[in-house]
Amino acid sequence: MTKFGQVRWTRKDSEPPTTSQADGPAGESGVRVFRVRFDRGAHFSATTQQHLVFFQMSPHLQLDCRMAGRRLCHKTLQGALAICPAGMDSSADADGAADMLLIAVKPTQLALAAAEDSALEAELPVRLSGYDEALQHAAQSLAAESAQHYPNGPLFWSEAASRFIGRLVSDYTTTPQRPVRGRLGQHTLQRIRDYVLSNLAEPIEVADLAALAGRSSFHFTRVFTRSVGMTPYRYVVHLRLQAATRHMREGRMALAEIAADTGFSDQSHLSRWVRRVYGVAPSEFA
Repeated sequence: MTKFGQVRWTRKDSEPPTTSQADGPAGESGVRVFRVRFDRGAHFSATTQQHLVFFQMSPHLQLDCRMAGRRLCHKTLQGALAICPAGMDSSADADGAADMLLIAVKPTQLALAAAEDSALEAELPVRLSGYDEALQHAAQSLAAESAQHYPNGPLFWSEAASRFIGRLVSDYTTTPQRPVRGRLGQHTLQRIRDYVLSNLAEPIEVADLAALAGRSSFHFTRVFTRSVGMTPYRYVVHLRLQAATRHMREGRMALAEIAADTGFSDQSHLSRWVRRVYGVAPSEFA
């Protein structure tokens, strides 16, 4: 059992594999890395709360994979890719020594990235096989940073994790041909986003955003959270932080001025949110 769901991995001789699991640096990147090495034949099975992206790192391996009722027996080379969406049952068996790199991604973080990429209803489908050198390189960079205990700091990790998730959204998600009932439309989200960005320095209530969507506050909050991966309040904070970090990188405004300009009550309020989301002090953005 792990923090992201039910996972079982054993060697064929019933002994545990060599496993490295990182809790990750401070911040809310939504990405964690696991490296699992099996000296003898391997068995893996999982039903997770997070999306799992697998990379087979052995030079070659015979794999018997099962996922969401589908099965594939195939010979793989280093870098072979598989994707198991959150909530799906998956398992894999191998007869020889195996080396696996797993990237766990929070569904809420993927949903937010999809919304930011104008793919609001995007879903991550099952993928049993494939190769993607660029995605593998991004995963290995995350693994190297994790193995060395984050020498470049939480901000570097957050940005690298965002790039990995962004590539998943752009290259591996699908969008339903028809709008999904009970979800927010992309046009409505854009209207809400434009309103927030135009009123960053002012108090913004959920009722104001609900009115833009033509829904009651209660119903709007449920639909918004399901669609975007965070509550309307957290989305407003998300946009405020984006604007604040841009100002901090430019270095033209004092922190208190940035806080006032982006809707935080004071610089301490802004600093707390920066530490919570990015794991660093505001000075790290300079």
